Amino acid sequence: MRIGIMGGTFDPIHNGHLMLGEYAYQQFHLDEVWYMPNGNPPHKSNPEIRKDLQDRAEMTRLAIEEIPYFRLCTYEMDRKKTSYSYQTMEYFKETYPQDEFYFIIGADSLFNLETWKCPERLLKTAVILAAYRDDAGAPKEMRRQITYLKEKYACDIRLLRTPVMPVSSSEIRQMIRGGETEDLPIPKKVADYIDLNRLYQVSEHDGNNT
Repeated sequence: MRIGIMGGTFDPIHNGHLMLGEYAYQQFHLDEVWYMPNGNPPHKSNPEIRKDLQDRAEMTRLAIEEIPYFRLCTYEMDRKKTSYSYQTMEYFKETYPQDEFYFIIGADSLFNLETWKCPERLLKTAVILAAYRDDAGAPKEMRRQITYLKEKYACDIRLLRTPVMPVSSSEIRQMIRGGETEDLPIPKKVADYIDLNRLYQVSEHDGNNT
């Protein structure tokens, strides 16, 4: 199978995450897209990240449950240790040798990929799909960065075209705290879960996930 990997804290998961997975699925003829909440992300220092893991996982499950080719992957959330992408992808590649993996990242991640832990090992495990917003074509800077990474690491990086959708989890949390609960860019089931469990109220933590 051809499997896309969408990792993130998903705090909360929003329509932009779902759109990204859908476009990857369509453009690269994937069989499945795995949404993988991260329980111990190395770039997040907020101690509440682990505490709220079950809420984030449940919101992810609710958001994707009616899409047959989307799947909740609990591998990283089940780990107690810090989760590094290269370790996760090496595990997948070893455990599912018959499958081909596509690791989905945003434009920002493309430019800071070399700051990640062992990027040379990550780039050997999967095709990297670098998303860009199709408002003016793929920026020349992205193409130059892809050429640079390909030449340095002998890896496979491809552009993933997506519509413009300016939304982030941090903005959604701020909207909810400000009392804006109508027409949020999140699935209704996720909105209902947030309301039922009173998530992201003023007394809750204020992370910086996007």
